[in-house]
Amino acid sequence: GIILSSIIKKIWLPALSSTFTSLFYFKFLSVFSPSQSNSFHSKRAEDLKRDILKQAAGLGKELPTVLLIHQIDRHEGAWTILPLMKDFSLTYGRNSSWIFFCEEDTRIQVVKLLETLRRFDKSKEWFLGKALYDEESTIIHHYAFAENPTVFKFPDFAAGWALSIPLVNKLAKKLKSEPLKSDFTIDLKHEIALYIWQKGEGPHLTPVPEFCTDDVNSYKVDHCATTFSNFLPLCGEPVKKEDVFVAVKTCQKFHDDRIPVVKQTWEREAALIEYYSDYADISIPTIDLGIPNTDRGHCGKTFAILERFLNHTSPRTPWLVVVDDDTLISIIRLRKLLSCYDPNEPVFLGERYGYGLGTGGYSYITGGGGMVFSRAAVQKLLASKCRCYSMDAPDDMVLGMCFSGLGIPITHSPLFHQARPMDYPKDYLSHQIPVSFHKHWNIDPVKVYFTWLAPNTEESHNGRKVGYNREDL
Repeated sequence: GIILSSIIKKIWLPALSSTFTSLFYFKFLSVFSPSQSNSFHSKRAEDLKRDILKQAAGLGKELPTVLLIHQIDRHEGAWTILPLMKDFSLTYGRNSSWIFFCEEDTRIQVVKLLETLRRFDKSKEWFLGKALYDEESTIIHHYAFAENPTVFKFPDFAAGWALSIPLVNKLAKKLKSEPLKSDFTIDLKHEIALYIWQKGEGPHLTPVPEFCTDDVNSYKVDHCATTFSNFLPLCGEPVKKEDVFVAVKTCQKFHDDRIPVVKQTWEREAALIEYYSDYADISIPTIDLGIPNTDRGHCGKTFAILERFLNHTSPRTPWLVVVDDDTLISIIRLRKLLSCYDPNEPVFLGERYGYGLGTGGYSYITGGGGMVFSRAAVQKLLASKCRCYSMDAPDDMVLGMCFSGLGIPITHSPLFHQARPMDYPKDYLSHQIPVSFHKHWNIDPVKVYFTWLAPNTEESHNGRKVGYNREDL
């Protein structure tokens, strides 16, 4: 994710009688690698930086210093925030009151934000944000608070969130004495809230109504210090149907139940699609790559798919999407999203997870939500010596390790989802136009597709319901 940091020192505010010192740190969505250095995301970071500077200039006093951390920080886990706390404390612990985090599509009203923060005693430990909660326990949060998951609140990063400097200093001190233990980073907003809460020894999230995720043009935002641009990125025309090659990983035991779902839902959106299995079935048809099915990871199969894409498809096809047979995806929305990326750059795109980032690990694109590769990325990967350490290694993690070793940052988009709609808070999904979901557990996958992903369901964001009711899913 792109990360942007700025200090606003002694800005005179007409509504305030005293000077105010604060630190803003903007976490940009993909979102995340050491930060989002991809050209599309770095430009969005610059746009937000310019907007903040313009607002600050209008206040008539000293301009903020704005730093794009993806340009200066090479820490692989910078996007997970916590490893940076010691640096924050050291650099800003004496001359600042707050650290504020947001994403690249968050829009900030600087004066309103300062007025909002001024309501809170900056000498105390504060964790501020727009509160999300799980309505039922979910796998992505390791079924935390299973008896009553609604009790635990965590911040919606899209609205921005803030830490007071006393809390930053406390976290830095704790991290110095007790290094981060967690191996995996799956849902950062929930994991940060858990770390800050410290099983009751630290503060809960304090909900702040001025931190909003309504669109900037909504009638609801008059009171808001932050808003969110909740649209699907589109940079010119969507990429052509023929520019996206879709590879579906399957195996014989799922030919009869999962593949029919793909054919009933999103297959028609794809011009170029192949099904890769351990058995050649002409009725689908599937292609047997000669790789036996494995119960755990599918590294051997995925690398065989990458080799096939590079050597047996048209070199004029710039994009490859690798999905599972229980991935639900909107190829139409993906084509719009890909219009913002340069296929001549090595792009590896999807939902980012992390492994061992507190101790020098790596980020990776989790496979269930779909992994998107530019041809340039596949070429660089296969030209390297990086391969599976075993045929049943987890393919997504091996790919993350390989790209990390090649110095190619992965590109995060929160529009890809490793789990089902019901596994995410409704408020979180309400400001998204999703590209994918994953898994058929205890759901009707066809219904989920036509509710969340089918063409024209964007209309439901304008108050008109199309197809099924999302509240039921």
